[in-house]
Amino acid sequence: MLTDFLIDLVPFTHDELNDILSHFEKEQVQKNQILIKESQISTKLYFVEKGIGRSYYLKQDGKEITQWFFDAGNFMSSADSFFQQTPSLYYLEVLEDSILYSITKGKMDVLLNKYHKMEKLARLISIQMLTKIVHKVNAIQFQTARERYDYMLTEFPNISHQVPLGHIASYLGMTQETLSRIRKNELLK
Repeated sequence: MLTDFLIDLVPFTHDELNDILSHFEKEQVQKNQILIKESQISTKLYFVEKGIGRSYYLKQDGKEITQWFFDAGNFMSSADSFFQQTPSLYYLEVLEDSILYSITKGKMDVLLNKYHKMEKLARLISIQMLTKIVHKVNAIQFQTARERYDYMLTEFPNISHQVPLGHIASYLGMTQETLSRIRKNELLK
């Protein structure tokens, strides 16, 4: 799956692809494992082959607010922390048993210096991430609760079966009660 993801974005040669993949490490991660905590520096970028993860922060009262979900076929990271090597604002957690491919910041830098195509890949992934973040911000600011829920389902079609309601509600900026009403109305259609 990582191979397909890379080739879909950039036409790497067979040799380039093998070299790039050799810098990644396959990890089997257990459900609820925290990959990075707030204020730690993220040293790895993860590609989710199987499973789902999330980034979240803690409010002063200890309530968790989900910032983003990362499902199979996507990279997962505290991106600003990883690329700038600054303390993370978020926790990064795996929500179900998962298979991840990780690459360290040092190995990523080697590949970025070695292959011009890697710079293109990083740029394309950054643009995809930025676009998704802008869409989420627009949804939170300008859409009704129902429209935000529908938007989430287009981004993460299987999420309602994989993730606890509380995580979904906080991601959408609504209460669990509101989310339950929306889901109930959907079932009645």
